[in-house]
Amino acid sequence: MSQFFCLTKRNIKMFFKDKGMFFTSLITPIILLILYITFLGKVFNDSFVSNLPEGVEVSQKIISGMVSGELFSSLLAVSCVTVAFCSNLLMVQDKVNGAKKDFYISPIKKSKLAVSYYAGSFITTLIVSITAMLACFIYVGITGWFLSFADVLLILLDIILLTLFGTALSSVVNVFLSTNGQASAVGTVVSAGYGFICGAYMPISSFGIGLQRFLSFLPGTYGTCLIRSHALSGVFNELKNQNFPSDVIEKIKDSIDCNFYFFGNKVSHLAMYGILIGSIVLFIGIYILINYLRKRKQI
Repeated sequence: MSQFFCLTKRNIKMFFKDKGMFFTSLITPIILLILYITFLGKVFNDSFVSNLPEGVEVSQKIISGMVSGELFSSLLAVSCVTVAFCSNLLMVQDKVNGAKKDFYISPIKKSKLAVSYYAGSFITTLIVSITAMLACFIYVGITGWFLSFADVLLILLDIILLTLFGTALSSVVNVFLSTNGQASAVGTVVSAGYGFICGAYMPISSFGIGLQRFLSFLPGTYGTCLIRSHALSGVFNELKNQNFPSDVIEKIKDSIDCNFYFFGNKVSHLAMYGILIGSIVLFIGIYILINYLRKRKQI
């Protein structure tokens, strides 16, 4: 066990020692937050206003709280996964610089080495994600804070689960990479495409039926729905307290994926957690199996 802790500690130190990798991972969510505020803020604002019945007025503070909740939930849903791909590049770098060969000829078990990469990447990604979460909370506090203490805890739980999922997914992908060029290509594709397929950039409800059904099979979409629901829970409660029509609230939830449907059936939050946790276990199992089969092949 001491070997595992030493390897995990080494991987974390290597990540923070690489200033370029660390600051890129840390600055990227902050840059995304600025870009989201600049370009997506008006889109989310117009989407909310368009779902209001004619003649119904809502205070600007609630509208700002709705928009900021959508923005930061989208940001965190994406960064928990994309940052994991960045922090997990140490696995590839050790192949490139030959460090992994040194580990293989040492008495360290390959299984401990593989798990230490996962644990190190998870911890470093979680540090960056929580830092991004705190930055988002500052932004929400400025624009309109409606979150309860329970909402904050649930958002933190969502971030932990999404980070576990992102680390597991990146581990399965990165284990096959052997050059920096391959790693850069994968990172670019994931950074560019993941936000769309998980419903962070545009609500899945705005896509065609066929695409909606396809995306409903992807576990990342449920992570986005969970964190968005918890980010906007306080806003919806405030609307209820102001006797806002419940059918309009449900319509708004449908339009921004706080309510999610699988082939027409509404998916509960408990089921979403089950899907997300199940996918984490599945990808970790695949990662372990890949390393086991590679070990057997080498023997």
